[in-house]
Amino acid sequence: MMKDEVIYVDSHMHTTLCKHAFGEPEEYAEMALQRGLKGMIITCHGPMPDGFWPQVRMDLGQFEEYVVLVERCRKVYEGRLEVRLGLESDYFPGMEEWAEKLHAMVPLHYVLGSVHWQGSEYRDRYGDTDEKGFRVSYFENLAASAETGLFDCLSHPDLIKNFMPGLWRFEDWEETIAASLDRIAKTGVAMELNTSGLNKVFKEMNPGPQMLAMMAQRGIPLVIGSDSHVPHRVGDRHLEALEMAQQAGWKTISVFKDRKRQELPIVEVRSQLVAAQKQAQEVAESR
Repeated sequence: MMKDEVIYVDSHMHTTLCKHAFGEPEEYAEMALQRGLKGMIITCHGPMPDGFWPQVRMDLGQFEEYVVLVERCRKVYEGRLEVRLGLESDYFPGMEEWAEKLHAMVPLHYVLGSVHWQGSEYRDRYGDTDEKGFRVSYFENLAASAETGLFDCLSHPDLIKNFMPGLWRFEDWEETIAASLDRIAKTGVAMELNTSGLNKVFKEMNPGPQMLAMMAQRGIPLVIGSDSHVPHRVGDRHLEALEMAQQAGWKTISVFKDRKRQELPIVEVRSQLVAAQKQAQEVAESR
């Protein structure tokens, strides 16, 4: 890679160690190249203590295996694609010390913080309220996760709209979301535009355009991730996401390397992806 080259990466994807993803890291890397990306950050679901929602994450004993998997892929694609080691790490009140120790176990490029309302432990603690109280707890915990300083970015930040999606109306939650975003903006933590929302029950990126605009108004850095659990989703809908980001008011998009945020001009990133995809199409048509 040339020093002045724009290294745009897909910042969110998984491995089979999380028990609900498919394919080898090298298959994800091949798709990244086809989609015109210059890099990717593998961010599989990190382990949690005391058997916390174990069905959707690697065990602590598999953490070293995870690091080895990513390093193997990095070596295979060295010089063609930057493969970076990251982690999707759950935020749950009371487990901050665990997360701090986990994130320090190996050098990570990127730590993505997630509030997963779907987990049985989360529902046990917060699910005995009504629908409104459950949603309020989500946005409260989203802000609290940023305030811990444990995470570089917050993933799929309006994931809660998939809870009883037929009752979700953004207007009903605008005030609650604004209060959460005000707290997040003060921390400097980035937030994610997650393209996989288009494949969920509430078929809209996470976040949707209204919340995205509110994030831009507060100057919150934005990262794009596909949340790929299968290889063909790497880089999927990123051009669409970049357009949404521009329309919301961003001129740059953020990526992370060595836990440090870098800003890339959206115009350059879009140009890079369009050119690569045009080239791929021409190659396919010539066969």
